[in-house]
Amino acid sequence: MTKRTIDHYTNLGLLKAERSSTNYRYYDHSSIERLNFIERCKKESMPLVEIKKKILEKDAEEIDIQELRLKMKGLEKDVSEVLASLDKGDIKKLEFVKKNISHESLSLIQTLLLLLN
Repeated sequence: MTKRTIDHYTNLGLLKAERSSTNYRYYDHSSIERLNFIERCKKESMPLVEIKKKILEKDAEEIDIQELRLKMKGLEKDVSEVLASLDKGDIKKLEFVKKNISHESLSLIQTLLLLLN
């Protein structure tokens, strides 16, 4: 792939590069994967506008996955607190956690209990 092609993809927003202090471009593994994806799409005669649309959709899905992971970490924390309270037999703390637990956490706990039984 030529420098000109990579510049063109970058200008279209299909590809992003990190810059060094000396203004050299650095591409990580995901950029190489993206270049391979673009090339596969081009071999299927897909226009660059459609390729960009697919890339934007894929990026949006990755953001959703990251948000989901953050929520899951919060849920894991809530579950850990409940389990720790159960293990210690700390009724006051367990009641406090029950009152302050989010609906999402409660749903997750109920699902986990169903799976465990």
